[in-house]
Amino acid sequence: MILGAETNSLSMSSDEAPLSSDLFSPSHELNSRDLHDTAFEAATPEGLDGRIEDHSRAISRSQMRHDWKPETIAAQGGGVIDPATGAIVPPIHVATTFVRDTDNQYRRGYCYGRSDNATVRQAEHVLSELENGSATLLFGSGMAAATSTFLALPRPAHVIAPTVMYWGLRQWLTEDAPKYGIETSFVDAGDAAALSSAIRPGHTRLVWIETPSNPLWTLTDIADAARTAHAAGVLVAVDSTVSTPVLTRPLMLGADLVLHSATKYLNGHSDVVAGAIVFAKTHALFDSAARVRSMLGAILGAMEAALLLRGLRTLHIRVRHQSHSAMIIARHFEGHPAIAQVLYPGLESHHGHDIAARQMKGGFGGMLSMRHRKGEVSAIASAAKMTLWKRATSLGGVESLVEHRSSIEGPGSPCPSDLLRFSVGLEDVGDLIADLESALASA
Repeated sequence: MILGAETNSLSMSSDEAPLSSDLFSPSHELNSRDLHDTAFEAATPEGLDGRIEDHSRAISRSQMRHDWKPETIAAQGGGVIDPATGAIVPPIHVATTFVRDTDNQYRRGYCYGRSDNATVRQAEHVLSELENGSATLLFGSGMAAATSTFLALPRPAHVIAPTVMYWGLRQWLTEDAPKYGIETSFVDAGDAAALSSAIRPGHTRLVWIETPSNPLWTLTDIADAARTAHAAGVLVAVDSTVSTPVLTRPLMLGADLVLHSATKYLNGHSDVVAGAIVFAKTHALFDSAARVRSMLGAILGAMEAALLLRGLRTLHIRVRHQSHSAMIIARHFEGHPAIAQVLYPGLESHHGHDIAARQMKGGFGGMLSMRHRKGEVSAIASAAKMTLWKRATSLGGVESLVEHRSSIEGPGSPCPSDLLRFSVGLEDVGDLIADLESALASA
């Protein structure tokens, strides 16, 4: 979103543009043209048509070969060379404000850092290419990206979400979203009939899918869900944080939006908090989500965007290694005397394996869970005995993590109390297995 010079709140400073008190009231419907009535005014005088395309493909048209594979695009950081110096690592743009032209226009395309940033835009471009999307919005966290998606819906809004999903977002949908006129029906997203029956024609705005879903790794057939939702005129959003564009590209399976907690695999180094929404088309929901991001000041910072670009360069090699190691670990502990069940989509025993085999290409991800045969106390004790696996929240980083999810999520969690969640890093897989074996034996 390049902001123009029209005098509305999006082209003013934060002091000049207070947040409207009714912006997120249940009766307020966001105007899908509000943002882009001022966007690209100087940069694209031909008018509104094509402006979003100009934003999302500007780098692509001038500096990228369209026959590059996703792995090449990621490794090259979008293929951009700094025109001033020839640097292959682009400079970080930290400026928050920009000089107007003599006639008060912004022909260079930037107005104020709350709504746009050149470094952020480059990372957005790379993600659009990786997901085969039309445009991307980067946010200060995965939760900011997810909640902004729901807040961008016209109200009143009925939405559908999976029963087992990221706990933080589930809590927000349950406890906070109703205050903003958003009602949620939770269903077994892997059950096509349940999904279909939950749709309220004319009222349901969005079907939210998380696949594989955290922490049971339930699989949802994205193509089937999209056909069901679209038949009723409902959009489909897919949280693909665990799968990443390396293994699944939901937009190519019919989804309308893809959500990533970029904190996880996309960055991959446990040093950035970020979120992303990638859009298949720049429809009205994109306009609304962009406005929500601008008005709430939820854009990702330039330094974080630069680190995210750094992480994306090694995304494919990291995810493939982690997927390979996770498969070895899952097979090793399936049938282990201390383990009642291994939950991993790559195992044929997993109830969603057939779906995973169809829509996850090149691996089944780096996340798995195990249920301890002796129950909750033994599961927690085993985690405490691990030394290589670090007891910490989050996932997708280069270091391997273990967490007892039900105690983290608290009362009401659908997660079994005997379950440990594992995020497989880049360590030697033999070392990881040995550490886990030792902990299980001594707990």
